Amino acid sequence: MKNNDEYYMNLAIKEAIKAKEKEEVPIGAVIVLNGEVIASAHNLRETTQNAITHAEILAIQEACNKVESWRLEDADLYVTLEPCPMCSGAIILSRIKRVVYGASDPKAGCAGTLMNLLNDCRFNHQSEVVSGVLENECSEMLSNFFKEIRLRKKSEKKKGNLSKSTN
Repeated sequence: MKNNDEYYMNLAIKEAIKAKEKEEVPIGAVIVLNGEVIASAHNLRETTQNAITHAEILAIQEACNKVESWRLEDADLYVTLEPCPMCSGAIILSRIKRVVYGASDPKAGCAGTLMNLLNDCRFNHQSEVVSGVLENECSEMLSNFFKEIRLRKKSEKKKGNLSKSTN
């Protein structure tokens, strides 16, 4: 199963790269049913200016449209970053069987890091969770993205201070 997990996580990473090219946080998701990719998406929150356009939500919407059902009971979700509370809720509600993620999210991860909504027996559905698949690749992509943003902001601030001092 690990080789399949890595294969599909690589597809999620390709989606994350699409997000990065749009200056979005590089998170990608892929949903697989019976060995076939039925949905793929990446973050579009900045593009849409809509808080709920996370990769997982968009992929779940696409998958539901493809199978013409809100139930994704036999589907696996591959995502480059551990799902947040909102996405974990959508995963539970859509009955996704298995969630495989790359990088853990200590600030918002709800698949075992900050909390574990996906395995909470108080809900009527739990998802199997596999963590750390291609973790280094996923983590590095996110770290580099935020490092680039910090450097850009620092450079812009420095340019702003230089132009003020020359006036």
